[in-house]
Amino acid sequence: MSATLHRLFLASLLRRRLATALSLFAIALGVALGLAVQLIHSAAIDEFGRGMRLIAGEADLQLVGARDGFDEAIYPVLAARAEVAEASPVLVIQARLPGREDALEIHGVDLFRLARVQPMLLPRAAAAADAADTRFAALQPDNIFLSDEARAHLSESQQLESGEFAAPALRGGELVLQSGVRSFALRVAGEVPAASASLAVMDIAGAQQHFDRIGVLSRIDLKLAAGVSAQMARQSLATLLPPGLSLRVPEAAASELSTLSRAYRVNLTMLAAIALLTGGFLVFSTQLLSVVRRRREFALLRALGMERRQLLRGLLAEGAAVGLAGGLLGVALGHGLAAAAFKFVGGDLGAGFFRGTQPQLQFDAMLVVGYLLLGIAAGVIGTWLPAREASRVAPARALKAGEGEYAGLPQVRGGWRPGVGLLVIAGLACILPPLNDIPIGGYGAVALTLAAAVLLLPTIARGVLPVLRRGRALSWRLAHARLSATPGQAVVAGAGVVASVALAAAMAIMVSSFRVSVDDWLAQVLPADLYVRASVSSGSGYLDGDALARIAAVPGVATVDTTRQVNLRISDEEPLFTVLARPVRGNWGLPLIAGSSERPARVNAADAAGEIDADLPPAWISEATADRRQIGVGDRLTLPLGGQLRHFIVAGIWRDYARQHGAALIESADYVALTGDQRINDAAISLAPGSDAATVAAALRADFGAEHLSIALPGEIRALSLQIFDRTFLITYLMEAVTVMIGLFGIATTFAALATTREGEFGMLRHLGFTRADIGRLIAIEGALTASLGVIAGLLAGAAIAWILIEIVNRQSFHWSMDLAVPWGALALFASSLIVLAALVARLAGARAMQRSAALAVKADW
Repeated sequence: MSATLHRLFLASLLRRRLATALSLFAIALGVALGLAVQLIHSAAIDEFGRGMRLIAGEADLQLVGARDGFDEAIYPVLAARAEVAEASPVLVIQARLPGREDALEIHGVDLFRLARVQPMLLPRAAAAADAADTRFAALQPDNIFLSDEARAHLSESQQLESGEFAAPALRGGELVLQSGVRSFALRVAGEVPAASASLAVMDIAGAQQHFDRIGVLSRIDLKLAAGVSAQMARQSLATLLPPGLSLRVPEAAASELSTLSRAYRVNLTMLAAIALLTGGFLVFSTQLLSVVRRRREFALLRALGMERRQLLRGLLAEGAAVGLAGGLLGVALGHGLAAAAFKFVGGDLGAGFFRGTQPQLQFDAMLVVGYLLLGIAAGVIGTWLPAREASRVAPARALKAGEGEYAGLPQVRGGWRPGVGLLVIAGLACILPPLNDIPIGGYGAVALTLAAAVLLLPTIARGVLPVLRRGRALSWRLAHARLSATPGQAVVAGAGVVASVALAAAMAIMVSSFRVSVDDWLAQVLPADLYVRASVSSGSGYLDGDALARIAAVPGVATVDTTRQVNLRISDEEPLFTVLARPVRGNWGLPLIAGSSERPARVNAADAAGEIDADLPPAWISEATADRRQIGVGDRLTLPLGGQLRHFIVAGIWRDYARQHGAALIESADYVALTGDQRINDAAISLAPGSDAATVAAALRADFGAEHLSIALPGEIRALSLQIFDRTFLITYLMEAVTVMIGLFGIATTFAALATTREGEFGMLRHLGFTRADIGRLIAIEGALTASLGVIAGLLAGAAIAWILIEIVNRQSFHWSMDLAVPWGALALFASSLIVLAALVARLAGARAMQRSAALAVKADW
């Protein structure tokens, strides 16, 4: 095609500035949202991986196990192996800072091993009057060394969630830390100059002593002998390891975190893809109407010698240009959104996966090119059908007067068959199993349902429009007659509305169902009057027997039930698995969906010897565990506890919204008998009749010190949990708003284009006595009717998509079940508001066509 013809087609985009701008902006929003999610995640993973590489130093392999650590007896066994050149033991403590809501990561290290394996973590003592003090400072059990980032953070006061400010943890060269329910101070003796993360280093013996972790390690970093590969070492050393320990490369930690966030990230990306798909619908609408308006122009070009394929390529070039421009704008906007997220929110994607990291925005050329191509694809795909239709029209027919107003709009005959066929395929797609926890079939079903809703829109129009025929106002009857005569107009204008309404309605139903289910779940798992915590499960704070006795002795306390939470490593590939040890009955509720709180009558699975042991201790597993391991009530569950494989019988399955990758609950007495671990993370207190929760809480704070305990009422925990829930879904709400805005763009561009082609019709109505206000009212009614059809189809599709999200996507991604809760009031308000906005947008879009004089408007028909 010649450069002149290229300019001819591309210049038409400039003549349709509003429609082109809206289409371009719609594509840009879809590209920006998807790119921003990927940029945020990639930067967070890179930052986390960089921190892990710094900590690992020159280690080739790392021995890791449960988050709370493992027996150090394995250390001399590995250190003596010929495959290992150096072995560096590490104890990692998430040290609680009394009175503050954050923690400090402390690495207890063997200084002499550290120099050979992790030189980047070597501490440097501050200058002292006595040179001996400087030389041996790192070996003193009461000394600690801070990175520059940690020092700066600990020197600042912290604003608590209550609004109050906590004092700095670092005061006068001393750092106050917590172990159990007591505070102690360590002397800051220097720095860790090569560390860029917020961490501290101290002697491993001192760390074990101060934090009551004698004989416990968190990690062993191995530097292999020359000529020994990591794979060879893993194979030869694996037989030496007790159950629950794993040898892996240092980079595996970042990969594990990426796996944890994968389902959430993919869901956000799919929402962005649907926004981009909605933008493609808008391109389809604008290009189709552009083709309708320019049929005579194309016919003239064909008569002058332009070939069909040249016309097709020219129109596709228009769509590609819109997609490219939208992609470029989306890339810039996506980087801006990612930068804003890093500044104001952080890199945790709204769900806490990367909390504590401070990633930096990076430019990824391949990612940018990929999203640019997606933008171009949206423009080309949206243009293809109109372009093919235009290339097939006979020039002689298209040159006839009046042909351009109605010709080219989609035909509605037999449209229900493809739509129903797509719905059948969508149903079959729901049966497909997930791929690496990604519900490919579910997402495919969502896209197919959206496409089916658009294809079924004419059928819905034929069914709904006769019902609306009874209006008495003339404008109403004219608008109804227009849509009845050209239902293809409803398809063009309503396609974007269907997609946006379907997504918004589906997400509203899914989020409402999820929120209501979470609220009910919290009510079941928090039945006590008061809850006490020394720190999170991996923190240094804990409750021991003495602390529990002091709690039970507080006036007003009737009973105290406890929970111990540990995170186990089941295999090299799986993320950490959570075990909860607490009474099944009492002040901690258990929302069972199968089984009971009683011990099962029999065991379904035989042990290795082929015999069945009816005396196995019971365990209650979460839905995620049941799905991932394909086990149910009465089956056997094997867990690595206390350095050995322990067997349990599954007594029930419970709903758990807190742990995506699986959890099991066992009785406290069984856990202590198997492991000897008597630490407690949380205590649930039931008050005596007539006792006041605030009075008991005040007594506990006075006894233990307010800085050592977190005390909360069930209502406070529920409110905080729901606040976190809403923050997690904030980006989902923003994406819904974007798609709804794109749908309104579709109404605007459609009626702006149609109003231009109908200038002759409006001029004739003016001659018959209609005023400009009457014509504006007519256009507004048409916009409202068109939006109503799109809203009806969108709500029906949204209900189907909501079912897919609840029963397929969420179940396969997160292994969560939930109860259906439809927000009828919110959906009704949303639908009515959208119809009113569509009427207003259509009226504004048609204003230009009404400004022309009546005489000039009908001049072409003389």
